[in-house]
Amino acid sequence: MPKLSLVVPAYKVQAYLAECLDSILEQDFSDFEVIAVDDCSPDASGAILDEYAERDPRVHVIHLTENVGLGRARNVGMEKATGEYLLFLDSDDTLTEGALRAIAGRLEAAGDPEILVYDYARSYWDGRVRPNMRAALLRPDGPESFPLSERPQLLDLLQIVWNKAYRRDFVLRMGLSFPPGYYEDAPWTFCSMISAEHIALLDRVCVMYRQRREGGNILKTVSRKHFDVFDQYGRVFAFLDAHPELDQWRGPLFRKMVDHYLTVLTKPGRLPQNARAEFFRRASADYRARLPKGFARPGGNLGHKYAMLERGSYLTMAGALGAVKLRQAVRRRARTTLNQSKRNAMGVFYQSQLKLPLDENLALFSAYWSRSVSCNPAAIDAELARLAPNVRRVWAVQADAVDRVPAGHEFVRVGSREYWSVLARAKYLVNNVNFADSVVKREGQIHLQTHHGTPLKTMGLDQRKYPASTNMSFDKLLERCDRWDYSLSSNRFSTTVWERVYPCSYVSLETGYPRNDILVNATAEDVRRARASLELADGTRAFLYMPTHREYQAGFTPSLDLVRLADELGPDVTLMVRGHYFYGNSSHVEELRRSGRIVDVSGHPRVEELYLAADALITDYSSAMFDYAVLDRPVIVYASDWDIYSAVRGTYFDLMKEPPGAVATSQAELIRLLESGEYDGPEAARYRDRFRRRYCEFDDGRAAERVVRRVFLGEEDLLPLVPFADRHHAPTPPQALESLERA
Repeated sequence: MPKLSLVVPAYKVQAYLAECLDSILEQDFSDFEVIAVDDCSPDASGAILDEYAERDPRVHVIHLTENVGLGRARNVGMEKATGEYLLFLDSDDTLTEGALRAIAGRLEAAGDPEILVYDYARSYWDGRVRPNMRAALLRPDGPESFPLSERPQLLDLLQIVWNKAYRRDFVLRMGLSFPPGYYEDAPWTFCSMISAEHIALLDRVCVMYRQRREGGNILKTVSRKHFDVFDQYGRVFAFLDAHPELDQWRGPLFRKMVDHYLTVLTKPGRLPQNARAEFFRRASADYRARLPKGFARPGGNLGHKYAMLERGSYLTMAGALGAVKLRQAVRRRARTTLNQSKRNAMGVFYQSQLKLPLDENLALFSAYWSRSVSCNPAAIDAELARLAPNVRRVWAVQADAVDRVPAGHEFVRVGSREYWSVLARAKYLVNNVNFADSVVKREGQIHLQTHHGTPLKTMGLDQRKYPASTNMSFDKLLERCDRWDYSLSSNRFSTTVWERVYPCSYVSLETGYPRNDILVNATAEDVRRARASLELADGTRAFLYMPTHREYQAGFTPSLDLVRLADELGPDVTLMVRGHYFYGNSSHVEELRRSGRIVDVSGHPRVEELYLAADALITDYSSAMFDYAVLDRPVIVYASDWDIYSAVRGTYFDLMKEPPGAVATSQAELIRLLESGEYDGPEAARYRDRFRRRYCEFDDGRAAERVVRRVFLGEEDLLPLVPFADRHHAPTPPQALESLERA
């Protein structure tokens, strides 16, 4: 029997679940089990739990066939628990380092109490950590354990279960279980605390209580479910009725009940407006029915609210609350005036356009800060033309890039009157980065964020840990992300990263990347055409070299001697280089360029065509590896500075341990891999297969259609994914050549 059983219910927490589980499994105390309950979560939470269970026998997973809510999911977990003590941890929170050892040690020192209460702190998206305001109540200035009557002020702690360890035989003896509905912690917390004869304290922060920016707390949502609070306190007082020996707690729990009712009634964002009077009447009835003899109301403004509840004076209460709302409205108007002044700086014309109706059949596209017609937005544009030709498609393009707009694409110059007009009136705004801070998100507009890669390097809020990589304002970043309605993903890994580092209220669409559809659907003729456009001769091996950008370098420092590489590989190999390279003006370099053995493709408008033309990809840490892997062609990682890059920029996994193929850490090793053919051998293929299954998870050739049907046509159900084993991909250059020769 383990010492501790940790019950972890999971529902729609895929962005945070791994961090929660890691915080448990990496503890320096190992005598525990984890009972993880997948509460029929619609996201990947259940799959994440299964992955952890496969790796660690201490993790036991229960999959529920219907969503039952937090309380009943905890009950299911308790039924399977075998530990001496029960601990509960919400799946978006984390344990602090050494927490379980400290908890186990305190339990032993206190003689195995029925309940151990430990401290927690609130952690915020911006890195702030706020201690528990009532932490002083946990100071161990007394006996090792005691009944609540000796420390009644402990009832003033937040009504939560996850800052306590409960002896399991005590829970079974008292018949404790979690009820359904909102505020399920209240009956459990109060009934257990007043029943325990031995309570111990641990004055140590053991849990980091995540304050989710995007509103992960369901108690802060407007709903009639807040009426559940009446049933919860009905259970508390029924427990008191069944245990007359605990009658001394009737007064303190009455006070907790009334305070809780008033919190629900007065806090904004909980009760629907048309339900407030009904809630007040229910609260007033409970007040009068449960008022203990001799109860003394608190003083001050709170006491006045108690009196209004006792008298049932809803109009008086509503008037008082209305006065508070009026003061808040005045402050909001002041802020609105200030914001309006700021928006006026955008131009009177934009303001005038914002007042006009939205054009339901107008879509504005942008890619890479409006510098090209490319990437996921371009693929969505093409599919939209096929499925919804009634939608006018316009591209935002910088003035210095208009000569690169492909024929047949309508565009507006960024900053022009036409640009501001389309931006203000388009129903759909599609971008693979963010629109400028000055853009106003109108009611009814739909912002589609497509992203432009799978993240190896840290992104969004995670970049705060690596200040050398950015100087951005994270507040401004999240304000821009608040405009998103949809966020695209090509794999579950990306989804969890995006939801954590951009914690805003968008819908994640696991569609695959539209730009990669061509890598699945291209024909032999498409491959041949791509190579012909680059003047690659039949039979020539073409290696596409795509290094990533390093923010911490003042300028570009090439890590490969391309001339030497071309010489070593011989005349039958062509290096296509996409990056900011300066080759020099030596006669040898010019000769290699004229012969086509080194081709600068940095300005090529469509990287997908380069992928089709290349026999293999050489990269370092670029997200190109994730897209190119869709083709199931060799990927060679040239990682000469991995230690520096991963330390300064930060990465989400160790590329040296999970590569998409062969890895070289020096130019000599790279040349050996290429000359020997090892880069395309069985071991490299095994790495590539594992990599593809994880990171090309949704790229089955129908991503653009999924996006258009969901976002533009309003179809709720996404097209099903083609099973991985049934997918195909574009033919390799040799296969394309063979196919054409047969034809």
